[in-house]
Amino acid sequence: MAPEPPLSAPASPPAATGSQAAASPGPVVPLQAAQAASGGSVWHPRLPGRRPPKIIRGPGVTVHGQIEDWLADAIASGQLSPGDRLPTEQHLASWLGVSRMTLRHALAELAQRGLVTRTVGRSGGTFVAEPKLEQDFTVLAGFSEQLRRHGLVAGAHVLAANEIPASPAASAALEIAVGDAVYEVRRLRLADGTPILIEHSLFPARHCPGLLESRLDGSLYDLLDEKYGLRPHRAKESMEPVTAGVREAEALGVAEGAPLMLVERTAYAKSGTPLEFARDLFRGDRTRVVVWTSELAGEL
Repeated sequence: MAPEPPLSAPASPPAATGSQAAASPGPVVPLQAAQAASGGSVWHPRLPGRRPPKIIRGPGVTVHGQIEDWLADAIASGQLSPGDRLPTEQHLASWLGVSRMTLRHALAELAQRGLVTRTVGRSGGTFVAEPKLEQDFTVLAGFSEQLRRHGLVAGAHVLAANEIPASPAASAALEIAVGDAVYEVRRLRLADGTPILIEHSLFPARHCPGLLESRLDGSLYDLLDEKYGLRPHRAKESMEPVTAGVREAEALGVAEGAPLMLVERTAYAKSGTPLEFARDLFRGDRTRVVVWTSELAGEL
């Protein structure tokens, strides 16, 4: 069996005959216009040798779920690239042999997972999204270091920097008394200029006096190391899904109610002294957590 052609557009769309044009279910978006609007290519399903996926209809499976998995696999394998534009719902549903409602259900799930973006208007449509940023929680590394590994530029906007009394939760995590002074640093973190997460960190003031007098728009872990000789060596982190409130949505540039991932962290120095208690909010559509595991922790 000959290999299936890659999911990229030909240099120019094939011309339709008069009978084909009459039978067409709707106008086809010109390739050049769509490329100019999306910055990517247009994926054409009706290429020679390309066949729709086999849809199983029966108990225990859903049609929209199979379409979602098929498109997700095409994105993961690189057959569909970031910026590629999918055909109109009408054309794609016709090619797949499903209703537009079923296709919309699959596309909505992909959009919820952050794999595609959907826009309206003359230049709108469904586009393959940029790949998610992988956050490797197997090793303790700050956001700036994680981005450097991906070749991206980290940025930070300081939203708040204050000295406040420790709350009961902060005092328990940092092993200090309730009301002891802590430095609160709240920042919006960016990847190549795009908002990715809101950091909210608390540091015991007695371990890093004068922290707020330093520049806070770089790596705070590097700052602790360089100025105080302290660096987080290990951390306990927990994750849970949440949704964006009004303030979080505005800061991150997402819709209210959009999925976020809350990461709560207590970081410790090599001596075991708690250095940071943090609650970070990651955009669910732009980040993915990676954790390596083994039978024995020493084998990681």
